Amino acid sequence: MFNIASLIIGFVALICALVAFLPLLGWLNWLIIPLAILGAAVGMISRGTAGRNLNLLVIVIGIVRLMIGGGIF
Repeated sequence: MFNIASLIIGFVALICALVAFLPLLGWLNWLIIPLAILGAAVGMISRGTAGRNLNLLVIVIGIVRLMIGGGIF
């Protein structure tokens, strides 16, 4: 059950991360990364690893996008 919840959170965060790739919307990553961290925490409670891995991927995508846009470093 936690894995399904983590997958749902991960897919919502992934869709938002794809929207955040548009110019002038990179600031959305500051909201998406905490959402994905929450999803990864829920995914760590479950036995399955798919939800956790999806959220970790979204976190990496968000951080890379922030680094490219100058939001980090």
